[in-house]
Amino acid sequence: MNLLLPIMALAAVQAPAAVGPQEPPETRYRRCADQVRTNPAQAVDAANQWLVQGGSLYARQCLGLAYVALERWEPAATVYEQAASEVPAAQDALRADLFVQAGNAWIAAAQPTRAILAFDQALTAPGLTDELRGEVHLDRARALVALDNPAGARQDLDRAVQLVPADPFAWYLSAALARREGNLSRARVDIGRALEIAPDNPDMQLLAGTLAGLAGDLQEAERLYRRVAERAPDGAAGRAARASLETLREVETPATVPQTAPEQSVSPQ
Repeated sequence: MNLLLPIMALAAVQAPAAVGPQEPPETRYRRCADQVRTNPAQAVDAANQWLVQGGSLYARQCLGLAYVALERWEPAATVYEQAASEVPAAQDALRADLFVQAGNAWIAAAQPTRAILAFDQALTAPGLTDELRGEVHLDRARALVALDNPAGARQDLDRAVQLVPADPFAWYLSAALARREGNLSRARVDIGRALEIAPDNPDMQLLAGTLAGLAGDLQEAERLYRRVAERAPDGAAGRAARASLETLREVETPATVPQTAPEQSVSPQ
């Protein structure tokens, strides 16, 4: 998922050769976004200078992008919330998107309570599409899991898979939560749905292998672990798969009985 990209993705736009005094804010935003990709620290300075000059909404969006690139999550969240407050009433979708960006930045900053407040603000927008509403419920569930509230997270995830059934990440998170809830049958069904949509995702294959192992299907678990270990050897999923394969081998190999030395007969004296 694109969790922290602004609603106006501008990766393919070329920066203008020169900056005129009447430069449109959209053009300056594109130039600032280009700078984020090459030198985010300088982009922070440029965006703050633009704010001093009255850049307002566009300047805050670029500043948020720069903070995200630097992984300065708390200031990024704050700036996105400030930008959302400046969005005109007619642009509900943009306001909601900015609150979503803020919420995800709060999650990255390990402040899930503030993330939920931001997601709730996003959900108040009357013109949200089902797709965006579903993604907000999905992100809200992530924050609730971080708050150790699985019951609340389940409500949001059930809503998310209804609204965005084509998002494999929604099914993946639902499967992971079902495992935590002890509902192994639902977990296997949901991870199956995720893999139907994203069959080559190593994290989803890894979870499917774990669920197969918990269900006693060690052959399927080994097949999935091997697939992850071979296709994503350098990633976290690949390392976890290799460790799980070692565990499976320990389970499958019978414990050896230590050999004791035969008793020696003792001749009577």
